[in-house]
Amino acid sequence: MGTAEPDLYRDTWVRYLGYANEVGESFRPLVPVPVVWASYGVATAYVTADAIDKGRKAATAHAQDPARATRVGVAVVDTFVWQSLASVAIPGITINRLCAASLAALGALTRWPLPVRRWTTTALGLATIPLIITPIDRTVDFLMDSSLRKLYGPPGEPPAPH
Repeated sequence: MGTAEPDLYRDTWVRYLGYANEVGESFRPLVPVPVVWASYGVATAYVTADAIDKGRKAATAHAQDPARATRVGVAVVDTFVWQSLASVAIPGITINRLCAASLAALGALTRWPLPVRRWTTTALGLATIPLIITPIDRTVDFLMDSSLRKLYGPPGEPPAPH
């Protein structure tokens, strides 16, 4: 039994591009808003590239399967929706709200100068990223398993008969 080839989008440094928007949201108090939006562009490009990659892999793996087009579609949709939620939307909102609340709380509870409050908020946002990844991933798995995946089954399995 040979070892599986590493997945470029999940097993290498490339996966950190999916966290670009969380980093952008963490730095929102310090950088111009277009920089934050650019971080969403990087994360969205990562999500799109991963979905295309999974579609290509499904096309290759199921080259002789009459349901090939369905399998490719499921791979692309499942990856794109999962990654959009778990890598972009939910973490971006989470870090955005955490940083906004912490900046407001620091303003109300301390007499720290604004630059110190902004850097503290950024540090808190960055420190939070590793803590939210697993709970968000598990939540998105649950949401997908409870909704879309009921329509087509888990990726890699044959589509459910209708």
